[in-house]
Amino acid sequence: MLNDLDERIVHALAEDARRSYADIGQLVGLSAPAVKRRVDRLRATGAITGFTVRVDPSALGWETEGFVEIYCRHNTSPETIRRGLEPYQEVVAASTVTGEADAVVQVFASDMRHFERVLERIAGEPFVERTKSVLVLSPLLRRFSSGSPT
Repeated sequence: MLNDLDERIVHALAEDARRSYADIGQLVGLSAPAVKRRVDRLRATGAITGFTVRVDPSALGWETEGFVEIYCRHNTSPETIRRGLEPYQEVVAASTVTGEADAVVQVFASDMRHFERVLERIAGEPFVERTKSVLVLSPLLRRFSSGSPT
């Protein structure tokens, strides 16, 4: 569990992983070397798993967004689902869920035909029994970006 200071450092890095240790230090009241030591410790303990780039899908020309419910064949593990979906660059988030579906996947595509091709490929995965999809008309509220942890 993170203490308050570590949590503030993680939030600063989540906003901008390229932020300098000196800048973070000013925000949290520590020196740059002290921030670096804490970040190194957070990485060593696995609290910080890595750093990544978050790309706005529209920068790639991917402005069609949808959600796909995946209904799996019996005895499909979450790891099998994750491994099966990982190669799809259009999949920006995937989660196992309660209810009838086994997983919900967020997909971005360049247009309807691209979305349809991704949907067909996902439906063709050996662990998938069937899918159900919906398209996003207008995003109303986004508090944080989807995707991998920072």
